[in-house]
Amino acid sequence: MKSTVENLSPTRVRLAVEVPFEELESNVAAAYKKIGSQVKIPGFRPGKVPARIIDQRVGRSAVLEEAVNEALPRVYSEAAREHELRPLGQPDIDVTKLDDGQSLSFTAEVDVRPEITLPELEGLAVTVDDAVVTDTDIDEQLATLRDRFGTLKGVDRPVQTGDFVSLDLLAEVDGTEVEGGSTKGLSYEVGKADLVDGLDDAIVGKSAGDTATFTSPIQQGDDAGTDGQITVTVNSVKEKELPAVDDDFAQLASEFDTIDALREDLRIRLGRAKALEQGTQARDRVLEKLLETIEFPVPESALQAEIDYREHEVVHSLGHDDDLLDRYLSLQGQTRDEFAAELREGAEKSVRAQFVLDAIADKTQVQIGDGELTEYLVRQAARYQMAPQEFANQVVQGGNLPALVADVRRNKALAGVLESAVITDQSGNTVDLSALSPGAMAEIVDGDAEAGDEAGDEPEELGDGHGDDDH
Repeated sequence: MKSTVENLSPTRVRLAVEVPFEELESNVAAAYKKIGSQVKIPGFRPGKVPARIIDQRVGRSAVLEEAVNEALPRVYSEAAREHELRPLGQPDIDVTKLDDGQSLSFTAEVDVRPEITLPELEGLAVTVDDAVVTDTDIDEQLATLRDRFGTLKGVDRPVQTGDFVSLDLLAEVDGTEVEGGSTKGLSYEVGKADLVDGLDDAIVGKSAGDTATFTSPIQQGDDAGTDGQITVTVNSVKEKELPAVDDDFAQLASEFDTIDALREDLRIRLGRAKALEQGTQARDRVLEKLLETIEFPVPESALQAEIDYREHEVVHSLGHDDDLLDRYLSLQGQTRDEFAAELREGAEKSVRAQFVLDAIADKTQVQIGDGELTEYLVRQAARYQMAPQEFANQVVQGGNLPALVADVRRNKALAGVLESAVITDQSGNTVDLSALSPGAMAEIVDGDAEAGDEAGDEPEELGDGHGDDDH
């Protein structure tokens, strides 16, 4: 086999390959065997049809086509390895010459990984926010707890923002009731503004038994987007009474006997959560610094594949409904062009990060053990609320195991850079990420860590907290 390579661009090449026919003999024999097992010719059993009969009945050209189709992937891969190419995706192959008994010639155009020159990776300097827990932070956590353990009490007064009301709703368009647009006894927290546009303004100041009408766009069904007339009746009004912040509350809301002990526990938990935030910021800023420093062309095929994937995720989540997509974009304040531009920008950043981390993994000779892969599978299964074995089965069945291994390798490469980085907070203090637990660090480099994941924002023994089922 003879082959040459031509650089069409920094990220695309054309292989020209010539294969002597004797190197295809095994493929030709396999093609005769396959075709012979498929055709039915009187006097011959399947699989026992002589080659000359197949040539007469099916044609030598069909045999050669089958042989070439079988041989091309192998020959292409051998040529790519010979020239130390790192292809991306499937090649565009064009058979340029096939001389029976002489040779096969073809070209293959394919995108390849860009050449990436890495900077010094040791000691990258980044700055993160201070991890200071203030009394205000603790007060906010206590306010959340108080809200969870509040009780609802009926009141004989007009509706105010923050009240909990029971409502009957009737939606009509041109005097006809909207299908599925009416309900009775609906519980609603006034001020949430997450039910019907204009509802809060309509019911604030109304008392139990009062009715109000207002105009609002219909959100679903055949009349979606059309202005409808909404009639709302207030059935009852309740306000939430919050418990006093004292020792009794500490005993109700946690395993602690005193409010001081509860506050101290919240301080510790918030401290761990803020340390985790610092780790997440450090990860993001180290990667941002690398991307700002390293310049290289992005292969269009890799970029387009990422754009297509992201667009599919959005469109699939909206049921492939163009009208629903338009409404979604309208709520986001975006046009389709702006949506496409945002998709492309995010996709390019993601693809660039993947190439950079792959280059770092290559340079530092990152290897992935079975244990590391298993741990990552377990973490990802938990993220998707699936049993680890079920998640692993879906990965394998979907053919996504190589991509998952690549993710683990990139994460390990990023962890190595992060471990050697010089991280300081806004006050100039050195931040030591080694103080975090191994599990927290794994979540950080996985990209799954969020504030509160390691520490939790609330004591573990909290109940669901509502003192009234009508909440």
